[in-house]
Amino acid sequence: MFTEFLDMVEADHGLAMKDRIIRAAALPNDGAYTSVGSYPHQELLRLTGALSAATGIAGDTLMHAFADAVFARFLRRYRPMIDGAASCFEFLEGIERHIHVEVRKLYPDAELPNFEYPSHGATRLVMDYRSPRPMAAFAEGLVRAAIRHYREPITLQVDDLSNGAGTAARFTLSRQAA
Repeated sequence: MFTEFLDMVEADHGLAMKDRIIRAAALPNDGAYTSVGSYPHQELLRLTGALSAATGIAGDTLMHAFADAVFARFLRRYRPMIDGAASCFEFLEGIERHIHVEVRKLYPDAELPNFEYPSHGATRLVMDYRSPRPMAAFAEGLVRAAIRHYREPITLQVDDLSNGAGTAARFTLSRQAA
């Protein structure tokens, strides 16, 4: 995730901005990340905070943009699995059974969030996100990217379940009549 975030920063804001936020975040490794490494999530939050301070873009908005970039990467790597789902609801309901299984194959030590589905049907899907890391805005961005990918008339309501901590949220997706 770290290399992807820094790649997004460089693509969207330039190399100078990437270097600037790495310095501003005062990271213990000076921003030297690898795609196979595991790093404290606090460092990603520091990078996001530094980018927000430098650009004036809200942190949640940056996390949504980052989620778009990550979803695009998922499409390049896992398109058959993503397109194998007949609908956005089917795809999102399969995160724990399919996506997280594949991620664990690549990164056995990954600490993934948990999704539960307290309600689902043809026109409504409720997903509860829980994680020890405050990444609910990132998860929301991924859900929004999936909605766009499947091009279905779906509205999304997001409810914070963590009193502003960003560690739990409820995503209620409602499919509109065509």
